[in-house]
Amino acid sequence: MSLDRKGFDFIRKLDELAGRKSEYLIKSEEPTDPKYGFYPFERPIDVYIQYGFIPLDKPPGPTSHEVVAWVKKILNVKKAGHGGTLEP
Repeated sequence: MSLDRKGFDFIRKLDELAGRKSEYLIKSEEPTDPKYGFYPFERPIDVYIQYGFIPLDKPPGPTSHEVVAWVKKILNVKKAGHGGTLEP
């Protein structure tokens, strides 16, 4: 399977997960240069950690800042933060 087909297969997988059956017309296929990123299913875990986010359902009790500190310690990263409130 060519690299270009992997990107299209990802789009089809998203359709499947959404319960859709879309039809696509591929006019031409161009090669993708892997130095510009990763296909989602092939992205290394360290890249997810460096550039990703963690959906988190914070339980009552610890503060948002405590939870961020725990995440930093667990993942061994220097920077982490939260967007919005983590309050229940």
